[in-house]
Amino acid sequence: MPSVFPRRTFMSHTGLGFAGVALQAMLQREARGTELPEFPDGKAHFRPRAKSVIWLFMRGGVSHMESFDPKPLLNKYAGQSIADTPYKHVLDPERRKKVRVVVVNDANGQQRNKVYPLQIGFRKGGQSGIEVSDWFPHLRDSVDDLAIVRSMWTTDDNHGAQVQFHSGKHMLDGRHPTIGAWVNYGLGSLNDNLPQFINIGPRFFDLKDGHYLGPAYDAVNLKIDPKNPLAFARPEIPMSEMEQAARFSLAGKLNRLSALRYPDDPTLAARIKSYELAFHMQKDVPDVVNFDRESEATKKMYGLDHEVTRPFGQQLLAARRFTERGVRFIQIMHGDGAAGAWDSHSKLRENHSKLAAQVDKPIAGLIADLKQRGLFEETIVVFATEFGRTPGSQGADGRDHHPYGFSVWMAGGGIKGGVVHGSTDELGFHAVEHPHYVTDIHATLLRQLGMDSHRLEYPGRKRLEVDFGEVIREIV
Repeated sequence: MPSVFPRRTFMSHTGLGFAGVALQAMLQREARGTELPEFPDGKAHFRPRAKSVIWLFMRGGVSHMESFDPKPLLNKYAGQSIADTPYKHVLDPERRKKVRVVVVNDANGQQRNKVYPLQIGFRKGGQSGIEVSDWFPHLRDSVDDLAIVRSMWTTDDNHGAQVQFHSGKHMLDGRHPTIGAWVNYGLGSLNDNLPQFINIGPRFFDLKDGHYLGPAYDAVNLKIDPKNPLAFARPEIPMSEMEQAARFSLAGKLNRLSALRYPDDPTLAARIKSYELAFHMQKDVPDVVNFDRESEATKKMYGLDHEVTRPFGQQLLAARRFTERGVRFIQIMHGDGAAGAWDSHSKLRENHSKLAAQVDKPIAGLIADLKQRGLFEETIVVFATEFGRTPGSQGADGRDHHPYGFSVWMAGGGIKGGVVHGSTDELGFHAVEHPHYVTDIHATLLRQLGMDSHRLEYPGRKRLEVDFGEVIREIV
């Protein structure tokens, strides 16, 4: 006999339109107890140096030469063809054959050979004297905390490289789990009241993370809006907390009655637990993004007192608060649009100066705040992007996609500070000293979290050696 008040409707009235969010995390726990013994047990493989990751990804492709890898010879040879400089060897087709083109003759991702000068100056910062662009003055003041890797490379010359940086796999190879999903898969929860993998900001076109690991390992997408911190979390009808708790309890009892009929259904068991997590999230997530208890000094540290820095600053302050509460992996994407706002094919100076101003102070504030709270040694901060920009100009005042050499940096969680590792050539074209494929960043993160990347596999899914990456031991 059909119910006159279906359970789905009942749960939506109690504010559980977002229960699927909680179900993701609970399915993960259920999988550990019901699947094959190859599943990880949630424990680190060896003593970890870090507990959590704050992953900052600049969508679109940050120019490495105008951020963390200065190349003054671009000014010397500006306007000349690369073939007319002493460095024409960088154009050797053998050195460029790593790239796998998705769309042949696409207007983007082309080689640009007319040398384009630097659009911003550089200065040395900190005790280490590492040069950082004038677009990132606050990060330059924090450079002694950073390990800058100037020798990254990837194989996708278009924005599928965003997916590749996260998964280690070219989009032509299908969809594979991302680094956040692997962390979520490999380690146990630090807080059962919150999801362990959160995404904040605009996603790239692949909206999933778990893929063959399953939806339990997808990121939970949150919008940092103190006025509406968790979509669909409020009951549709007014009710007290006590009344709502009673309804949750009743829903749990109804689900358990179904569980008696289907005792071997792990999804049903996980759903029961998901309601419990959802109830906790309904209370805990709004508390995390309520900044009223933060001091004015802390808010200013993140740039919450200025319109330009406030949106990203709020996201980073929330990230710190989630980290304090035991969230393992907080992924923050910066740069709207299909390709990402950092994609400066024209007006590079205008584009990068505006975007850098949005993120520079908040990121430096995050590092300083983590340090003053004793969280820096157990939290890894990553600043990454999918590729760099070409040494040559595209049109009059822009740079194209450049997968052959670019920069990222890491800080905290046992990562050395004030160091530069690897290098590109004199024009910033190829990664030449200690080149690192993107999965080397993954392996380094996992190592600091106490995991051996080679031990993270899924039954029936064979991974290649390049998928595991190699730890960048020089920076840990």
